[in-house]
Amino acid sequence: MQQTDILVIGSGIAGLTYALKMADQFPDKKVLVMTKAAADETNTKYAQGGIAVVNDWENDSFEKHIEDTLIAGDGLCNEEVVEIVVKEGPERVNEIIEWGARFDKEKDGDYKRGMEGGHSESRILHYKDVTGKEMERALIDAVYKQKNIEFVQHCFVVDIITQHHLGYLVHKSTTDVECFGVYVLNLATNKIEKILSKITLLATGGNGQVYRTTTNPSIATGDGVAMVYRAKGRVENMEFIQFHPTALYEAGARGQAFLITEAVRGDGGILRNKHGEAFMEKYDERKDLAPRDIVARAIDSEMKINGTEHVWLDCRHFDKEKFTEHFPNIYAKCLSIGIDISKDLIPVAPAAHYSCGGIKTDEWGQSSIKNLYACGECSSTGLHGANRLASNSLLEAMVFAHRCFLDSTNTLAESFTSSFVNWENIEKEIPDWNAGGTSEPKEMILITQSLKELQLLMSDYVGIVRNDIRLQRAMRRLDLLWEETEKLYSSSTVSPQLLELRNMITVGYLIVKGATFRKESRGLHFNTDYPEKSRLVQNIVL
Repeated sequence: MQQTDILVIGSGIAGLTYALKMADQFPDKKVLVMTKAAADETNTKYAQGGIAVVNDWENDSFEKHIEDTLIAGDGLCNEEVVEIVVKEGPERVNEIIEWGARFDKEKDGDYKRGMEGGHSESRILHYKDVTGKEMERALIDAVYKQKNIEFVQHCFVVDIITQHHLGYLVHKSTTDVECFGVYVLNLATNKIEKILSKITLLATGGNGQVYRTTTNPSIATGDGVAMVYRAKGRVENMEFIQFHPTALYEAGARGQAFLITEAVRGDGGILRNKHGEAFMEKYDERKDLAPRDIVARAIDSEMKINGTEHVWLDCRHFDKEKFTEHFPNIYAKCLSIGIDISKDLIPVAPAAHYSCGGIKTDEWGQSSIKNLYACGECSSTGLHGANRLASNSLLEAMVFAHRCFLDSTNTLAESFTSSFVNWENIEKEIPDWNAGGTSEPKEMILITQSLKELQLLMSDYVGIVRNDIRLQRAMRRLDLLWEETEKLYSSSTVSPQLLELRNMITVGYLIVKGATFRKESRGLHFNTDYPEKSRLVQNIVL
């Protein structure tokens, strides 16, 4: 058992920004940051394009950025939250620069600003094509300088501890669910321990691994969303899964795909079909710079019309020196598989990229569970609506990490009480994990095959384009996978593979459930049985 003042689950930009601020504000309190892999293995690390922020006051404005975000969100953005993120963004970006993050600059010292789909102005700050990795580096360096932050790597959070574990009945209509910490599988000892904390922040990232092909790393299994749903917390808008239009296509590959950042199209890259035609003008007047939902559906349409598994991204007209300066990793990756961007077209296809829905929070990052905050991709703050505007995610993570910090500062400053436990004696009141009656699973194939089935059915039935029959089939198969996996979970000693499978099945269910409830086509959710938008604009809360 461990007890801490502040517990952070996840070490991406959201979790580390929050941890740094809390550690600085409360030097006498312990901040524990937990991650199931290495400290820097996060979705943040793989963010290529950059961060959208208004800091060119001659050409850009808050109003333009707000309008672009609202248009991309297709009617479901919380306008108050959009204004908060856009207007508080510049200060947060300045903070991470002070912590040591670098962004590319012009010769005169001004920042280089890129253009991406859905933006009306060039406002994307970037560091070559590894912006997320650079921001992650700066944050980790700053974290290791803080004496009261403890990093625990290679620990897998199993479940959120609430009064349910004390024997109280907790269900969806319970209004006073409280978080007391988490149960966690220590991969070094293979034992499940309890970590107790007055404040817990979930910054667990996305869920792209639910699909067969994704730009997300292997850790993106939707753990935070699944845990909150099991704890009877509120989750919303899970049907809005953003498929990045241009992941590098490699025949036979599955799992994490290499991302070709939207900034390449922002700099002039042209999508072409197998006949060499620039097809985007058929689908949107903004052509290759239309929002991601439109571009992904256009590519999906061209692939189906022509019977191909990919389209092409044409960068042959680029200045090679400038391309290699701005996109050195993309250039190197393409060259490693025999593609010279100055002579060859790049094969690309959509891949699962970002979850616009997640753990429902208020404007301060509070979830529906008391003392539990959520931030970053695992959360649903209201910023993205039905479709995320390119490069708004890193900005949202920093702004809401700060707002979570402000709100939890007030929580810690108050007299901390609970209706269910005595915090002075809490370590004795919270039960240890009960693993009685379980044993090692006899065959790992029971887990690995179920994972393959899950990813296949989600990709084929719940992808870019959906319909009612596909969703019904997906739900029936998910029900069977859930039944089989829960039986295995109740009888087996837990492992990271089993825990991830269980979480991904839950996330898959939430995506299908949300998609089933939404009887319209809006943003990232396109159902051929309901091709029009509904007059009733609402969030789907599960």
